[in-house]
Amino acid sequence: MLLDVAIIAAVLLTGLVLWAPRVHGSTVWQAMTTPLASIIGSGFLVLGPILDASYGRFAPLAMAALCLAAYCYGFAIRFNIAAIGEDKDDRGRLVSTLETLSSWALGFAYVISVACYLNLFGAFAVSLTEAAGPFSGKVVTTAVFIVILFVGWTRGFKSLEHLEYVSVTLKLAIIAGLLTGLAVYFSGRMFDGGLIFNDASVGGWAAITLGFGLIVTVQGFETSRYLGETYRPDIRIRSMRRAQWLTTLIYMGYILLFSFIFERGEIELSETAIVDMLGIVAPVLPALLVAAALSAQFSAAIADTGGSGGLVFELTSGRISERLAYALLAAAGMAMTWTLNVFEIISYASRAFAVYYAVQALIAALGAARNGQPVRTAFFAMLAMLGSAIAVLGQAVEA
Repeated sequence: MLLDVAIIAAVLLTGLVLWAPRVHGSTVWQAMTTPLASIIGSGFLVLGPILDASYGRFAPLAMAALCLAAYCYGFAIRFNIAAIGEDKDDRGRLVSTLETLSSWALGFAYVISVACYLNLFGAFAVSLTEAAGPFSGKVVTTAVFIVILFVGWTRGFKSLEHLEYVSVTLKLAIIAGLLTGLAVYFSGRMFDGGLIFNDASVGGWAAITLGFGLIVTVQGFETSRYLGETYRPDIRIRSMRRAQWLTTLIYMGYILLFSFIFERGEIELSETAIVDMLGIVAPVLPALLVAAALSAQFSAAIADTGGSGGLVFELTSGRISERLAYALLAAAGMAMTWTLNVFEIISYASRAFAVYYAVQALIAALGAARNGQPVRTAFFAMLAMLGSAIAVLGQAVEA
């Protein structure tokens, strides 16, 4: 009971802080909300159970590797933002072609990520009901796809953009409560000598390719790249960097506290396993987590649907309208919903984003080479090769 009270107090206090005028009115914080909304999305819901089941006591190392990879690709994209902002990038034919390729890759990645978000939405929407199960989750997902298509087709998504700050605030407040609960529970287990150090269930090359298939769970920082109409380059660079710092702290704290308190096989691995696992920590956490999941997944799906429609409209010079793009996205998403499981969708989304990151890293390498920066050129080229490898070799989790 006292732990539930502490968790709710942490949620309320964090929410009040984030709605304070000094924070809410900060330009950098406002610029951070877009990447934060994407980075702490589906990943936070599924990473704990996946890493714990797959890597055991080495889960924090796997999380650190994912965060490091994301930060390196963020560095490449920040380099490109600075180059364009300072007119250092002469936008030659090769770079322009690569930018077009990366935009198509991002648009395709958005299609898969929306399917991922809404499949998790459906699964969590029914997770605390008697109808919980894959079929009912897919029915809910399909219904939400139809709602989003209707809204996008008839009104567009401008009227829903204000949801982003509300969603981020709610999500961060609930995460603060979750971390509070985990910290108290972890401390009790530690002082009682009850921490659990599970062995990894995968190793060697399988562990690496599984990590490749999870890169989408730390994706989202690239959204700062496309806020040029709203924020100056220096604001976008600073806000992306800080968003990655903050999410790294959150993810690392979460995995460090999560990975040593559950027995292997205590809860069956599924897309909603975290609900049952956190119910062991504190009774209030499952309801809070489901509330955060529904808000976060819906707002992220809206953002990526709008972004994908806009990209397709721009890349086809208006030949494919945004409304038609929404329809194509919804059709593809519903097809994936009924033919793939969530873990497979996550793997495909990781591969699609890896292509985008590889192309952005290659653009950064070309820019660094033109500027006479051999170390950065080699580093960005290595990132491009790593992104290509992730796109080809990433594997899905086996539930």
